[in-house]
Amino acid sequence: MAILILIFFVSFFVVFVCTPSLIKVSLMKNLTDEPGDLRKVHSKHIPTLGGLIIFAGTLFSLTLLLPTLATTIPAAARVASSDIYYLIAALLIVFFIGIKDDIVGTAPIYKLLGHILVGMILVLMGNIRITDFRGLFGIHEIPYWASTFLSVFTFVAVVNAFNFIDGLDGLAGGIGFIGAAGFGIWFTLCGSPALAAVSFALAGALAGFLIYNFSPAKIFMGDSGSLFIGLILCTLGVKLIELDSAAIPSYLINVSRPLIVMALFAYPLMDMLRIVILRVIRGSSPLSADRNHIHHVLLDIHLGHGKSSASLYLYTISVVGLVFLVSGLNPTVSFLCVGGFAILGLQIPVFLRYRMHKNQEGVLKEMERHAADA
Repeated sequence: MAILILIFFVSFFVVFVCTPSLIKVSLMKNLTDEPGDLRKVHSKHIPTLGGLIIFAGTLFSLTLLLPTLATTIPAAARVASSDIYYLIAALLIVFFIGIKDDIVGTAPIYKLLGHILVGMILVLMGNIRITDFRGLFGIHEIPYWASTFLSVFTFVAVVNAFNFIDGLDGLAGGIGFIGAAGFGIWFTLCGSPALAAVSFALAGALAGFLIYNFSPAKIFMGDSGSLFIGLILCTLGVKLIELDSAAIPSYLINVSRPLIVMALFAYPLMDMLRIVILRVIRGSSPLSADRNHIHHVLLDIHLGHGKSSASLYLYTISVVGLVFLVSGLNPTVSFLCVGGFAILGLQIPVFLRYRMHKNQEGVLKEMERHAADA
């Protein structure tokens, strides 16, 4: 446990100490995101290479302290010598895809192909895949071909979902921190120290980064950060679903593992699903950029960056809490309860924006009527 705490604070310290220098260099070299685009919500030049320091802090902490953890706990050595090496290889690919996009831009189709490649490395070479639904929809073990397709699709979807929500100060970092901390606690309770180490390394890096990224942001994580976070969290999610039931403590055994993973990813997944459906209905590409995300809706109802991000943190924690409340129910019934709550929760800001616009239209019509009478 002491090593896990140290891993968290080492990655936190690296990011906290090094980020001001990165901000300074980015401003000097003009490696910033310019305001002016309709979907952008900042009004000045902001450095975009925050993903570089998240990447460095996380991997520095892991490579420095994971050997010590493996020496102390032999079970961790077996994991450290297999899964994490494939994960690091995949992380290098998405990191450089993201860095290129942050600096010179990358066509969406090429980014998508890169994400598919990464998913295939983890699934086909690392054998990190979903093999069992744990009773959700009445399904347990699934065939290899279905497992492979589902797992690659899951990696691509989650990575892109975190990329989609990186549009508000502190949002992707905060949701990522909640996910990483949640996985870290779960793996610690289940006696999986190597996976807990990866979780807490990322959580520490994000905690240090949020100090500079929360509103008003001094630096953005960019694609290099959001893709990096999405890939680590998706890998941890798959590993959580695949944990041996014998390792689960009795007080967690009734909690649906697929559902707890989906709950931790509730906002990115729900927002991405909503956005893709809206874009298809309107005849535009699902990969095109727009200003229809829920975090944009929250800004439209004048919550501001800080309150909007905090609202979505609370939303995520509430969905996770509901999973534990319904843990005694059938997994499919639990899924319907949690899914219904997650969908309805995100409709509240949409409804509030609709009411606000209707009220504004009413005021304008009333003013026009008075002007006509005068």
